[in-house]
Amino acid sequence: MFFDRPESGELAVLVHIDFNRDDEPNDPREFEELALSAGADPVAFVTGVRDVPNAKFFVGTGKLAEIQALVQEHGAQLVVFNHSLSPSQERNLERALNCRVIDRTGLILDIFAQRARTHEGKLQVELAQLHHMSTRLVRGWTHLERQGGGIGLRGPGETQLETDRRLLRARITMLEKRLEKVRRQREQGRRARMRADIPTVSLVGYTNAGKSTLFNSITQAGVYAENQLFATLDPTMRRVDIPGLGKVVLADTVGFISHLPHKLVEAFRATLEEAASADLLLHVIDAADPERARNIEQVEKVLGDIQALDLPRLNLCNKIDLLEQMEPRIDRDDTGAAVAVWLSARAGSGLDLLSEAIADKLGHQICRGAVRLKASQGSLRAKLHSAQAVQSEIFNEDGSMQISLCLPQMDLNRILAAELLTPDQLEWLTSQP
Repeated sequence: MFFDRPESGELAVLVHIDFNRDDEPNDPREFEELALSAGADPVAFVTGVRDVPNAKFFVGTGKLAEIQALVQEHGAQLVVFNHSLSPSQERNLERALNCRVIDRTGLILDIFAQRARTHEGKLQVELAQLHHMSTRLVRGWTHLERQGGGIGLRGPGETQLETDRRLLRARITMLEKRLEKVRRQREQGRRARMRADIPTVSLVGYTNAGKSTLFNSITQAGVYAENQLFATLDPTMRRVDIPGLGKVVLADTVGFISHLPHKLVEAFRATLEEAASADLLLHVIDAADPERARNIEQVEKVLGDIQALDLPRLNLCNKIDLLEQMEPRIDRDDTGAAVAVWLSARAGSGLDLLSEAIADKLGHQICRGAVRLKASQGSLRAKLHSAQAVQSEIFNEDGSMQISLCLPQMDLNRILAAELLTPDQLEWLTSQP
């Protein structure tokens, strides 16, 4: 029902209105990219300025006549508004223009429907679409109207409109239950990673900032990456080795966008929780985008919506290959902590600096020091060697061993737990873990 797509692009008229009282106007350039990503073929771009939207048609009568003329001239099948329309405004516009009309939310939902590949992704998109559609049902089945009373005239008791609403509510309830099950499964996976002391690093950022390209460069995962908005919808996770740190789980997530529909945030709660529960967020920023400051602000808003603003974060300024005389580097604050890495995921430059910065951000979990092991602790010594944690060792005459260690605290905890020990029970010669 929701995933049938036309084979060719639909001729579309795009409409963008600037409102004098709008503190955060939508970007018309981004709007056109959204339409192209959805597969539309824009034939005209209508702009205008108003103080407030028209209650009936959103635009004024003059602008409506201009849109009508363009639809007829080009034979357009679709009119797309870069704004949120009320259900009544959509219906009034469709009657006046004699073609389909969708708003910004409907456009984003359509793109998500095209990108969904996994079962979970399709459930999430369908839930968001049903919430959006539930307010836009129209009376189209008059032959099934509730009938009058009297013998032989008693009808089924509800109109087709009411039946559609009831079926939608039942479908929404079922999808919410399925996604709740998915959320519990993801939570179990996160608890398992916590028990194994494997940190999670999540890529977040504005759509088309290069997250999937960077993810592929680091993990060789081969996930879908294209120069288009919302190329990635389904989350992907891979385990990677970070030099000087050990194993981490890297997660690629859906891109953010300005005025992301609230119902979409709710539907993708299970996916976005991967970012909200990460040990480190890698905020990927398109350094070549002139609107990067606004994009960063929008990402901050979505991170606030999912309660992820307080998580440790590292900014990744991507696409430096599009900037003149820009070399990979790490920016550090007054304490020497890494705050930003400048790199190019497509060119593969700066990835070594990224690994160094990640190790720095999670470096408080690295254990370095010298420890004395008894002769009877040969099993523990073997496990430390297997983990490649031993930098040097000295054997004493009494059979004891002096070993210099460098390994993630989580790996040390896991090794000691197998020996029924804790870090405090070891004989540390230099620094404590």
